[in-house]
Amino acid sequence: MSDHARLHVRLTPGAAHDRIDGWDVDADGRDILKCRVRAKPIEGQANAALIALLSQALKVRKADVVIARGDQSRSKAVEVEGLSLDDIHSRLTDL
Repeated sequence: MSDHARLHVRLTPGAAHDRIDGWDVDADGRDILKCRVRAKPIEGQANAALIALLSQALKVRKADVVIARGDQSRSKAVEVEGLSLDDIHSRLTDL
């Protein structure tokens, strides 16, 4: 059985640089990962840039990163195959 994790992401499109800003907590008390991408939210470009950013940072294939909810929203639920939530936190701590 493979591990997978769902994380909540707050995406800011149209930024100066692609980067992960770190962890925060939303109004519901959930951990959220704050990310910025240069791509505009046009025809899925920002979502594709987010997938590329996360796959590179987490060292997984792009195919292992899927936007499960929030396709057209800044608040997204992203599923990552092959990693647990603890693995994700650990890999993103040093960024």
